[in-house]
Amino acid sequence: MDIEIGSPLRPWRQKAVAEFLSREALDYDPAIPFTVNLLDDDKIVGTGSLDGNICKCIAIDPSYQGEGLTATIITQLRQEAFRRGLRHLFLYTKPKNRFMFEGLSFYRVAETADTLLMENVKGGVQQFVKGLEQPENPGTVGAIVANCNPFTLGHRYLVEQAAAQVDTLHLFVLSEDKSFFPAADRMMLVQQGVADLKNVIVHPTGDYLISAATFPTYFIKDKDRIPEIRCQLDLEIFANHFAPALNITRRFVGTEPLSPVTDAYNRQMMDFLPKKGIDVTLVQRKELDGGPISASRVRALLEERRWEELSRLVPETTLTYLKERFA
Repeated sequence: MDIEIGSPLRPWRQKAVAEFLSREALDYDPAIPFTVNLLDDDKIVGTGSLDGNICKCIAIDPSYQGEGLTATIITQLRQEAFRRGLRHLFLYTKPKNRFMFEGLSFYRVAETADTLLMENVKGGVQQFVKGLEQPENPGTVGAIVANCNPFTLGHRYLVEQAAAQVDTLHLFVLSEDKSFFPAADRMMLVQQGVADLKNVIVHPTGDYLISAATFPTYFIKDKDRIPEIRCQLDLEIFANHFAPALNITRRFVGTEPLSPVTDAYNRQMMDFLPKKGIDVTLVQRKELDGGPISASRVRALLEERRWEELSRLVPETTLTYLKERFA
């Protein structure tokens, strides 16, 4: 058995991997930066890939299953992750594969009928949430989860409305670096933009609360259901790990007139979370000049450097940042 490594694979081998995965009802992502293949007489009999800190596209030829090839692939992916300075790894797979990956020292984070999220740190999600700041006497606790790409007066309005209805408000900012503005900058702008609201605590989401940018879809057959499946897994993580640890009983979300996908997410949230004892409050989106204040609107104006119009859509702290970086 030979081991082939590509960072990334050559185009002709990418095609072969895609064909191999297709036979196993999986999709291949050509943007994957690292792949390991197991070859028998130059024929692919097993494959697995590493995308950031996510192990994905792992498959073994049925006639070679039971020979420990999955363990060989995971070992290679772990070694590459270590070389890249990545210690905390995740994988998304079908629930039926849970016991196989538990045998390779991966641990369940959350599970739905369609998807299982696992990590290589036992109790990692519990450790992460336990480390989040919270007051000794939080009273009524609410939460907002947002990307803030960048932080706008629309975000500020949502936070103000939520903060007025609870004693403690946890504001989670997506940690992934797949947005126009870097994660560190988005976090800084949110912290600056709500600094005067004393009952608001700003947190990163870490690797746990899931966005469309990081949710892998290679093992999902019905592509039309991807937003629904991603949302369900994200809400399971929030309801089963974040909410109990922080005593969150309310979640606030703005109306979404522009994105049907986000609007569907909101409706799914309003159906699911109350069953877990978490009320969902829908806050009407703040508007200006007949349209909602949105981060996408801000980015469009930024592209044309329309500073006067931008000054009406973002807090002074965000405007200062935008001018310093883009003017």
